[in-house]
Amino acid sequence: MCNRGEVEDTTHSGKEPAIDSATVEAFLEKLMKEKPMRFTAHQLRIATNNYRKLLGTGGFGSVFKGSLLNGVPVAVKLLCNERCESKLHEQFIAEVSTIGTTNHVNLVQLYGFCFEKGLLALVYEYMENGSLDKLLFNDKKKIDWKTLNEVAIGTAKGIAYLHEECEQQIIHYDIKPANILLDANFHPKVADFGLARLCNRDNTHISLTGFKGTPGYAAPELWMPCQITQKCDVYSFGMVLFEILGKRRNLSIGLPESQEWFPTWVWRNYEEGKMKEVFEMCGVEENDRLVAKRMAMVAMWCVQFRPEMRPLMSVVADMLEGVVEILNPPYPFKHIADEVITVDLEGSKGIAVP
Repeated sequence: MCNRGEVEDTTHSGKEPAIDSATVEAFLEKLMKEKPMRFTAHQLRIATNNYRKLLGTGGFGSVFKGSLLNGVPVAVKLLCNERCESKLHEQFIAEVSTIGTTNHVNLVQLYGFCFEKGLLALVYEYMENGSLDKLLFNDKKKIDWKTLNEVAIGTAKGIAYLHEECEQQIIHYDIKPANILLDANFHPKVADFGLARLCNRDNTHISLTGFKGTPGYAAPELWMPCQITQKCDVYSFGMVLFEILGKRRNLSIGLPESQEWFPTWVWRNYEEGKMKEVFEMCGVEENDRLVAKRMAMVAMWCVQFRPEMRPLMSVVADMLEGVVEILNPPYPFKHIADEVITVDLEGSKGIAVP
């Protein structure tokens, strides 16, 4: 175990240089001139009542509920990677350097961190309603379409801020319902920046040394030797929109339409003018169907196989809000991706195309 005890001394194997403790300390000294607080391991043990209430676990550790001395509730994320200390440092720096320097209502707030021998932790604001996946995929929880649409719009605005408004562009790489948290009023906040990357705005793309993302949400170009841009987040968000529309996972064994991937099933019904069947299957009431159709069309734009066909996230937010007209999307998936498409795809925010 290394989430509350000693971090194992492992040897970093790979082509990239290992990130050691001295490198992290130099980074944190520079960062603390900006915003996040530095906590001690003792302070976090007190705040979490010795890590009594577990909120959840993930690939890089566990999250516990806590409370600061001023009574503010927090979520304390203990980072753990027993196989490689350098990878742990890399993830720690990724989260702190991205979310630690941002400020947006739709991004989870980082209050501080702990970096001591045996403990790497991040202290975030506590989100009362947990993650979107627990809301969408729990039959016992009912949520109205107005709230779902607001969750989609808020999430889009948070991602747009990362891509278009930060001093350095931030690509998240892991947009999915589990990484969209909901506060007491169901306002969404994008979370989990462990895979995120900073990108200078002078760069048109970045290169990756390995796969990033979650299968089922990761853009197809992440699986191939391609130039990577912020459009990979747009694709992932489109997959999230499909799951919001269906209130189900895109591939759910046992459902009537489970023989077919949900996005292709929606596309087929859209193309055949049978969206009523989609709405009936998804339980969308008559007065919510205009919003639901808009969401489906936006999702189909977001998951276009060719990255340049996908809209900017600021345009996605405008489309979801009904601010701009949404053009009929072309077939989103692979088999026509190499055909010549004559639409100008890097247009302005005044039209609903990329």
